[in-house]
Amino acid sequence: MPPPRLPMDGLQRAVSDLSFKLMTMDDEYSSDELPPISEVDDARCECCGLSEECTKDYIRRVRDRSCGRYMCSLCTGAVEEEMAKNGGRKEEAIEAHMGVCVRFNKIGRPYPVLYQAEAMKEMLKRSTYRSKSKSSRERGSGGGGGVTKKAGMITRTTSCIPAITKEMSVR
Repeated sequence: MPPPRLPMDGLQRAVSDLSFKLMTMDDEYSSDELPPISEVDDARCECCGLSEECTKDYIRRVRDRSCGRYMCSLCTGAVEEEMAKNGGRKEEAIEAHMGVCVRFNKIGRPYPVLYQAEAMKEMLKRSTYRSKSKSSRERGSGGGGGVTKKAGMITRTTSCIPAITKEMSVR
């Protein structure tokens, strides 16, 4: 036997105000009036090779600021630091930074150990250059003739061998 049916006399269909508003808004805003969507392009940094998705307008603005080259924000910051070091010449700063990036991309990415060795070689060159320039200044300015003291060296005042032999003979 089927279940008994309930009377439907007291029920009414309800319509939401929100659904009515949405239906009228669809009529007001047609698809012809949608704002244009900016085209996104894949831009590759000419220094480090980093690839970013950017609008054409943004790429144009970056190229205007960077002497016609597209550079990512990291490279732009490095170029600004280079400009501060070199007196504010943008083109020279860009060339210097691009040289560093080219060297890194040739050696650093495929052979990180060689890049580290190259960096150590550069540090040694700089430190020997500095020490040579300091020692020539010391020789030229020395008024006492004879021994010049080199900065940063540890000098031994006495030998430790007599103390060691004395300690061993006591035992």
